[in-house]
Amino acid sequence: MKSDLLALAAIALWGTLATLGVELAHVPPFLLTGLGLLAGSLIALPLSRLRLQAWKVPLPTLLVGIYGLFGFHWLLFLALRQAPAVEANLINYLWPLGMVVLAPLFLPGVRLHGRHVMAALLGFAGAAIAILGRGGEASSSGSGFQPGYLLALASAFVWASYSLLTRRVPAFPTAAVGSFALVSGLLSLACHALLEPATALSAGDVALIALLGLGPLGGAFFLWDAAIKCGDPRRIGLLAFITPLLSTALLLLSTGQALRWNIALAAALVVGAAVWGSRSPQR
Repeated sequence: MKSDLLALAAIALWGTLATLGVELAHVPPFLLTGLGLLAGSLIALPLSRLRLQAWKVPLPTLLVGIYGLFGFHWLLFLALRQAPAVEANLINYLWPLGMVVLAPLFLPGVRLHGRHVMAALLGFAGAAIAILGRGGEASSSGSGFQPGYLLALASAFVWASYSLLTRRVPAFPTAAVGSFALVSGLLSLACHALLEPATALSAGDVALIALLGLGPLGGAFFLWDAAIKCGDPRRIGLLAFITPLLSTALLLLSTGQALRWNIALAAALVVGAAVWGSRSPQR
C-alpha cells in the first residue's frame, strides 16, 4: 500500500506536466527541462536535512541516474522533433509496459505471469485511447514510418530500464536523486546552449518553472524512487498507465474543454488493468 500511494503521488504530479507545458510552450524544451530539473534537485536539501553527503553516490549509480533523467528527456525531445507529436507520445508511453515485461530480466527472483502481460497490454490500450482521443496533432508530418518513432521507443526503454536498474545498484538514499536531477539539469542546459535559441524569461515563467521543479520535473522523481524501492515494479508499472489518462483529463479541464467519452473508456481500461494485474501471484 505504501508503494502504491507513493507511485500514485508521483503519477499525480506527472499528470500536471501537459497543463504546465501548455503555459510554458514558448520556452525551448531543453531550457525548460534544465531549469525544472535544477529547481527539482533542491528538494533533496530538506530530504537530506541539508547534509550534502546524502547526495553522494558511487559513479556507476550516478551514471544510472543521469541515464534515466537526462537520457529519457533527451531522446523524447529528439523524437518530438522528428515524428508527429501524438504518435511519438503514444510510443513513449510503452514504458509502463516495458517495466512489467522487463522486470524478470533486471530483477532476480521476479517472475512474469501471463496476467501481468495481458493487464499491461490492457493498460496500454487505455493510454492509447486517452492520447489519441485528444487529437489535433496526429500525423501532422505525414503518414508512414518516421525516424522519431525509434527515438520515442528508445526513450520508453530508458525510463523503464532506469526504474528497474535503481533496484540493482547498491542501496542509496532517495535524497541522492537530487544529484541525478542536478547533473541532468546541467546537461539539459548545455543542450539548450548548443541546440536552441536564447530566450528571455518573465517573472511568471520563472514561477511556473519553479512549480515544474516541485512537481513533474522534481518531486515526482523522488516519489517514484521511493515507490520503486519498496514496491512490486510490475504493479507500479500498471499504475503508471494512469499518467497519460490524468494528463489528458487535466489538460482538457484547464483549457475549458469537456471531458470526452474516450476518457471514461480509458479510465475503465487502466483501472481494470491495475486491479487485474495486482491479483496475480507475487512470484
